[in-house]
Amino acid sequence: MYKTEIELTGHLIDTQLLSRVIDEITDLGGEFEVLDTTIGKTRDDVSWARLEVRASSCDKLDRIVKAAVALGAVTVDAEEVKLGEVKKDGVCPEGFYSSTNLETFVNVGGTWVEVENIEMDCAVVVDPVAKRARCCPIGSVRAGEMVILGSGGVRVASAPASDEDSGEFSFMGSDVSSERQKFLVLRELAEEMKRIRARGGKILVVAGPAVIHTGAAKHLSKLIDAGYVNVFFAGNAVAVHDVEAAFFGTSLGVNLNDGTAAPAGHMHHLMAINRIRDHGGLRQAVEAGALTSGVMYSLIKNDVPYVLAGSIRDDGPLPDVITDTVKAQEAMRSHLPGVELAVMIATMLHSIATGNLLPARVRTICVDINPATVTKLADRGSHQAIGIVSDVEWFLKELASLLVGEAVGQVAGA
Repeated sequence: MYKTEIELTGHLIDTQLLSRVIDEITDLGGEFEVLDTTIGKTRDDVSWARLEVRASSCDKLDRIVKAAVALGAVTVDAEEVKLGEVKKDGVCPEGFYSSTNLETFVNVGGTWVEVENIEMDCAVVVDPVAKRARCCPIGSVRAGEMVILGSGGVRVASAPASDEDSGEFSFMGSDVSSERQKFLVLRELAEEMKRIRARGGKILVVAGPAVIHTGAAKHLSKLIDAGYVNVFFAGNAVAVHDVEAAFFGTSLGVNLNDGTAAPAGHMHHLMAINRIRDHGGLRQAVEAGALTSGVMYSLIKNDVPYVLAGSIRDDGPLPDVITDTVKAQEAMRSHLPGVELAVMIATMLHSIATGNLLPARVRTICVDINPATVTKLADRGSHQAIGIVSDVEWFLKELASLLVGEAVGQVAGA
């Protein structure tokens, strides 16, 4: 919901001005609340009222406000945004407006303009001539650009109401709990994924190495092959141990079929990295016929875009890993348009990093054996994130079963 305030002054009762404005608000599909009133005691006294007006979109709210103004109302937030010029690359002027991840409109030259690429903790760059506005990380602003100062002339949507009351995707309104009936939640998630795929929306999966360690990679591969993963984010470790599993049947040197330690298994992930580096990268290894199974193989075979963001802990790393964190962040941003659902599986750091980039309208599911993961995600601003406390192998196996049939098959190389 978008909201603003209007004021009415005059003989509100005798002229029926108040009732006419209220009728106009409701007839145009809006809602209102009378915040304060002062009613004259005599026929000559002037009355005054302040109303909060709400609507489901900024355009609808604008139409309602204009209709109320035509009747004699005065808008409270009619001011335009104040702009300041960037004097130095990567440095905003003092007092710049810091964005949220909620849909936002700004008043540019009397026109309410939607802020593009909405993301939390960014500056808002405005082109006053083209009447466009966009979120921009502080470090990416350039000298000569104009950014918003203060919060005047900014309309931010209120946080979306829980879907629990509507019955659609009802678990989205629930708190994280290890006692939740996980299969019911999983079934609703599967139905939502089917709906998104049917209408051509995008599903993002963010994964941690536990997906490989637990033997769940084959289930994730089935989801990728069936078209239920449209974008994939992970780190070096996911790809490394996925390739290790494909080449040696192990993850961290442990045989995935029986859980035993492989002789010299501690070297397997390094040998896997070395082989991929010899080919020049993951795609080259697939094209050469060297890499024939696993999550990365399925992503490449199905032309699913992926971003592997590196860290200081990485072995190797693989040639595909983006080791510059700013460039990795930019690459992740480039794949987010059109994403409707983000499923984050067993990775606290990558989940938080992705959550910081997502608009609040993107439904976000965080799956982890540790309930603190989703709590930390929400604490850092991703309030839309909902947690499923689960072993990731069980989660992916059941999800694959619901969406594409029973996940079967042995680990390659075992």
